[in-house]
Amino acid sequence: MTDSIYSGLTQLGQNAGLPDSPEKAVLETVPNPQAGVRYMVRFAAPEFTSLCPLTGQPDFAHLVIDYVPKDRLVESKSLKLFLGSFRNHGAFHEDCTVSIARRLVDAMQPEWLRIGGYWYPRGGIPIDVFYQTGPAPDGVWIPDQGVPSYRGRG
Repeated sequence: MTDSIYSGLTQLGQNAGLPDSPEKAVLETVPNPQAGVRYMVRFAAPEFTSLCPLTGQPDFAHLVIDYVPKDRLVESKSLKLFLGSFRNHGAFHEDCTVSIARRLVDAMQPEWLRIGGYWYPRGGIPIDVFYQTGPAPDGVWIPDQGVPSYRGRG
């Protein structure tokens, strides 16, 4: 990469494999070129997977991550690799959802962040997990996450 605000990135534009675990994943950030402007960023991961920590069976979720940045943005390839690192990670739905949010907050220090974890049923019970850092900021358009509650076949 050329010498720019993006020159410190180690994964974007490189052959970067999927990390073995979320702990080994590197979340990279870049300076926000629109710092001082309040806006919302949304990432949707409709095919998120992790493992049940007891049975090893796969769990599936549709994640929606919204944040209002301050000085840093998360680089999307590093986010994709971080989320992919959960594929072989055993944790309950609540732990996965909240730990993703907390890692993002630690990496970026956004003005505000929320995550919706819309988990598909296992054992007949869908589990939806929601986390946010505080009230939504005034003056920023925060749309609904757009994921309906699980309705089954009915």
